[in-house]
Amino acid sequence: MKERITITLDENLIGQIDKRIDGHDIKNRSQEIENLLSEALGTNIPSKAVLLVGGKGTRLKPLTDKTPKALLEVHKKAVTEHIFDLLKKYGIRDVVLCVGHLKENIKNYFGDGSKFGVNISYIEEDEPLGTAGPLKLGRKYLKDSFIVSNGDELKNINIPRMFRLHKRKDALATIALTTVEDPSHYGVAMLDGSRIIEFVEKPKKEDAPSNLINAGFYILEPEVIDMIPDGFSMLEKDVFPQLAKLGRLRGFPFAGQWFDIGTIERYKLAEKQWKGVVTIEDKDEE
Repeated sequence: MKERITITLDENLIGQIDKRIDGHDIKNRSQEIENLLSEALGTNIPSKAVLLVGGKGTRLKPLTDKTPKALLEVHKKAVTEHIFDLLKKYGIRDVVLCVGHLKENIKNYFGDGSKFGVNISYIEEDEPLGTAGPLKLGRKYLKDSFIVSNGDELKNINIPRMFRLHKRKDALATIALTTVEDPSHYGVAMLDGSRIIEFVEKPKKEDAPSNLINAGFYILEPEVIDMIPDGFSMLEKDVFPQLAKLGRLRGFPFAGQWFDIGTIERYKLAEKQWKGVVTIEDKDEE
């Protein structure tokens, strides 16, 4: 239920609000003011995030022989800590870490999360379960809309805006999409508006349907967990294609930085170019 109110604002603020009205996503001043208030009060974002940090990082050997990929440092801070920074920027402090390879190292490092400003619970894999399997183990934690992110990537995403798209389009899953110059090494999104029709895996550059790739950051509804098969399973192969067929899979292109540190070369690039998660909203995502 909504209630009509009258407010008086400085004309410069009104000008800034009017710049955000695009007639499509934002249709009028009232809608944008409500969005801004929701962002400021933290009422339009998921409250819990699941970070997948169980990978072996085989392409990063010998760095990952004794150190989990999630604990490799960028700017003297573990990669997963940068994801914490993103979550905390928007008031998300309940985090579930899915751990497997060298899991005791990760648990000893992060503990209950209090030193990092978050509250951490753990899902422990006795054997690799992929990107989807751990979510079935964590069903008790996931009662409402929730975030899933690879915990070994660097990314800067406007989570409230992604969540607004997710809810407005009645999606069961929304995937953050980042732009790359050469998409031939990734799964590439084929879109109809914001609806993801399919992902084309590692196409030739000239045949790619877009330059938008999966950034390893998702917003999911709890119903998605029921679609996950037992044992090892992948969101990308076992779940998202089902959702695409149902028309319930959406894509959220974002302009913030994103780095995959899956190889030594990419790791070195991230170390040089990553700017960190800024404390104010990115202008390029306005």
